[in-house]
Amino acid sequence: MKKSRGVITLIITVLLIAGLGFITVCGIDSAHRGSARNIKRGLDLAGGVSITYQVKGDTQPSAEDMSDTVYKLQKRVEQENYSTESQVYQEGSDRINIEIPGESNAEEVLENLGQPGSLLFIMQYDDAGNVNYTQGLNLTESGEYEFTYTLARPLEEIEASGSIVLTGTDVSGADARYYTDQLTGANEVMVDLTLTDEGTAKFAAATAKAAGKWSIGIYYDGRFISVPNVNSVISDGRAQISGGGMDFEKASQLASYIRIGGLKLELEELSSNVVGAQLGEKAIETSLYAGAIGLAIVIIFMIAVYRIPGIASGLALILYVIFTLLSLNFLNLTLTLPGIAGIILSIGMAVDANVIIFARIREEIATGKTVKSAIDIGFKKALSAIVDGNVTTLIAAFVLMLMGTGPVKGFAQTLALGIVLSMFTALVITKQILKALFAVGLKSEKFYGRAKEIKSVDFLKKKIIFFALSGIVIVLGFVFMGVNKGVHGNAMNYSLEFSGGTSFQASMPRDYTLEEIDEQIKPAIAAVIGDNNIQAAKIRDSVAEEDTHTISIKTRTLDEDTRAAVMDVLRTQFGVTEEVEYQNISATISKEMRSDAVVAVIIATVCMLFYIWLRFKDVRFAASAVIALVHDVLVVLAFYAITRISVGNTFIACMLTIVGYSINATIVIFDRVRENLKAVGPKADVKEIVNRSITQTLTRSIYTSLTTFVMVLVLFIMGVSSIRDFAMPLMAGIVCGAYSSVCITGALWYVMRTKIKARE
Repeated sequence: MKKSRGVITLIITVLLIAGLGFITVCGIDSAHRGSARNIKRGLDLAGGVSITYQVKGDTQPSAEDMSDTVYKLQKRVEQENYSTESQVYQEGSDRINIEIPGESNAEEVLENLGQPGSLLFIMQYDDAGNVNYTQGLNLTESGEYEFTYTLARPLEEIEASGSIVLTGTDVSGADARYYTDQLTGANEVMVDLTLTDEGTAKFAAATAKAAGKWSIGIYYDGRFISVPNVNSVISDGRAQISGGGMDFEKASQLASYIRIGGLKLELEELSSNVVGAQLGEKAIETSLYAGAIGLAIVIIFMIAVYRIPGIASGLALILYVIFTLLSLNFLNLTLTLPGIAGIILSIGMAVDANVIIFARIREEIATGKTVKSAIDIGFKKALSAIVDGNVTTLIAAFVLMLMGTGPVKGFAQTLALGIVLSMFTALVITKQILKALFAVGLKSEKFYGRAKEIKSVDFLKKKIIFFALSGIVIVLGFVFMGVNKGVHGNAMNYSLEFSGGTSFQASMPRDYTLEEIDEQIKPAIAAVIGDNNIQAAKIRDSVAEEDTHTISIKTRTLDEDTRAAVMDVLRTQFGVTEEVEYQNISATISKEMRSDAVVAVIIATVCMLFYIWLRFKDVRFAASAVIALVHDVLVVLAFYAITRISVGNTFIACMLTIVGYSINATIVIFDRVRENLKAVGPKADVKEIVNRSITQTLTRSIYTSLTTFVMVLVLFIMGVSSIRDFAMPLMAGIVCGAYSSVCITGALWYVMRTKIKARE
């Protein structure tokens, strides 16, 4: 790179930081569009809409039907492109609550979700020739005529005649989409239905009767929403509804009704409220300050250790943060408090690629290469480790996005975004800035450093001690789980998201701020119930013009005496005079969501195993990586069991972060082992190769772990209690990841290499 081009590159970098930084802080107009403050926030940061549905009828619904309906409503919320952080949970025995962050118009949400009701597919005639529904013609408000349909006889008679061919549970999916008419070539709109296996058989028989003669009306919540003619026998479980002047908006609404009608239970809206943020601006501010301080510490550290490359890294990291915030805004992803912690954590992990590159540059300088040549070769040699480590984690993120539900999917989206941006800034931005700094005159070797010759440390000599130590910690974790089960009733300290609890709604005598709720009301209730795991938010009616001073308080499940004690505290200490309402609520992370998460993680692990096997051409690398991953997860699980830290939404994010962190650290070691094996040849001393590879990457392991740990430590010191519950196990995971990458991973591969013969 010429000097003039280097100057231009540096000027562009400064202008990008200044310009995009200004947009991130202030936005592009008076509405602050594009700014960080416009990023969609979760319930904990911004509140949202809360809707309560009640099961229709006098019959008590079964627990299985309630659980199934909760799960399907969660999927329904996601299909409407609401936040993946939305919560759907059971309240009492026959109510379901939906909380959607970032929304303030309850009526609009209700309209988009649709009113959950019964869905029936009714044949036009029964087998005896009796008509089931009749057609009429009505004048609409716009002055146009439209066909309407009404039942010709009571629904009970129609059902008894066998004319109901499908119900909502026979439909597995419905989507509006465009298609090209084969005759006219025009783009038309249709609704694409997908049926279950049982529904496919029923519909094949029904369409065989109706084909070319009758229609099959779709009857939803007391009215016909579509009455399509049957043109042919449909036996493959796929049906299309088109024609009738249907535009995309009408098709989307029809598909929405069909999807929501697939619930096992009929629901009716009981109430809708606007829920305030669970955490105040103070929590956001302290987290942001922690991020800024942590970032500054990391940049200072990188400059102190790597000099000129450290400056390039610092500028790239600043751009990385800006790109991340702008991308969250542009992609309309929802940011929660754990999400802020995840971004801050990703800053520390983004340093890893730079550390690998800079170490390689110093190694090349030590071999006598010029600085210019060392920079090019350093980036080239670091590429495989960076790509393999990040692609492996990216595979896991995509699997979790496709198969996960709720917070798992939300975390995966943020994780994938962070991986892509960190690779781009490390391999493109850092490289260009570093070359520009070299071009403007910073060419002396002293500005870049030289790797010192380090004698290989015999890590494998103590492999039995390392294996035993890990085994003891893991076993100790299971022992504590057993003790916790006997003493507390649960192996882990499950939060409301996992175990459900009791929800109170109290009308306060005045408007309490979130800070006052945190500092006064929550501690008073915690003292009564003996548990700090309490969630609180302000609530007002969605149509009210002024605040009603109502607050929602959620605790673990309480017995009658403890509930009475909580109510007494609210009355005597805080002046509540009106009756305090309460309901038992289910876990917001349902059994189905947990099953989805487990299956997604298993499939992601298998996919990572195959990728590593493919890239390293030796299944023993893949097997060792997965065992090391499981090791780190079990150690952190033991940490949760021993410390009794709350296991909630942040637990999922924490464990998934550790999986990504673990696999990335392992790949770095294996990449160096692969390189050294190739250089030495088939007669290599495998033990020496492993020890040398671990020693050569030891600096990377220490520096990456240190910078990441510092980011999380600052967050722990400055953050609110929920952030501390996230930061503590992450710090344990970082320490464990550093330990396993140095002491366990290479030793595992060595044992497999010497004990298990690879298939050539």
